[in-house]
Amino acid sequence: MIHRIYFAVILALSGIILQAQNIGSSPDYIKSLTSDWKGERFPDGRPKVSDALLERLKNISIEEAWGFLRNKGYQNQYEGDWVVIHPNEPMTGRVVTAQYMPLRPDYEKYIKAQGKAEGRAQQGGTNSWPIDVLVEGDVYVADSYGKIADGTLIGDNLGNSIYAKSKRGVIFYGSVRDQEGLEEIEGFNGWIKGSDPSYIMQMSLVSINAPIRIGRATVLPGDVVLAKKYGVIFIPAYLVEELVITAEVTALRDQFGHQRLREGKYKPGEIDSQWSEEIKKDFINWLNNYPGKLPMSKQELDNYFKERNW
Repeated sequence: MIHRIYFAVILALSGIILQAQNIGSSPDYIKSLTSDWKGERFPDGRPKVSDALLERLKNISIEEAWGFLRNKGYQNQYEGDWVVIHPNEPMTGRVVTAQYMPLRPDYEKYIKAQGKAEGRAQQGGTNSWPIDVLVEGDVYVADSYGKIADGTLIGDNLGNSIYAKSKRGVIFYGSVRDQEGLEEIEGFNGWIKGSDPSYIMQMSLVSINAPIRIGRATVLPGDVVLAKKYGVIFIPAYLVEELVITAEVTALRDQFGHQRLREGKYKPGEIDSQWSEEIKKDFINWLNNYPGKLPMSKQELDNYFKERNW
């Protein structure tokens, strides 16, 4: 009886170890990493933040997103100092992560064998594997430890494949080749640390959709990225909706306050401090008669004010 129990335990532990050694993270592992997300998910387990929220997020500044996340206790979600392919075109999307390391022959042998067991393409380099899993709305985020020469993860051929699948681009803590060709891919964008004409050499892909480090930031699969010419912010999926609506309401409050100050209806001290009940009612009435289209729905706005004490 004791031997049977011992054997069962060994089998269970072996299954855990084998699972942990996969190149691509399992859906259950990704769900555990992102357990605060309560909404819809992709088959691979990543949170499926809506396209509408991704579009609205483009209007949020890096500073607003950074401040919101720090108030929530997330102080390590920003990285700056990028070379941006199209600096004036912001990008948002759902993160697919990849980790690269300097090549070690015995480990590379294992990686290729495991990739074959997982059904990954055997022709070409392992740097194509993360591209194969992309779907529309994804952003390919890779840590290639800042390697520039011989560290180019993609050129324009793989860039075209990335855009065809994701309609987005890349964020690489590393480099690319053929930057001129990448610039010509309409709609594609990239945040990189440099470019070089060399090919990728002496590097191994070691994981897909596992936690990675991008400079100062810790990034999980399924995070949502806000990328602008001023830097990139990686946002936990469960906080995206609250971040967006908070920033949108803040912008509306500022617009209202500036208008009322120009009209001379209130003094600066009244607008810059805790609002009186009179100003709050005025603001609500101003929102109800807003001349354009509000960025959020009436239901979202009602829920926001219901849950917050101004």
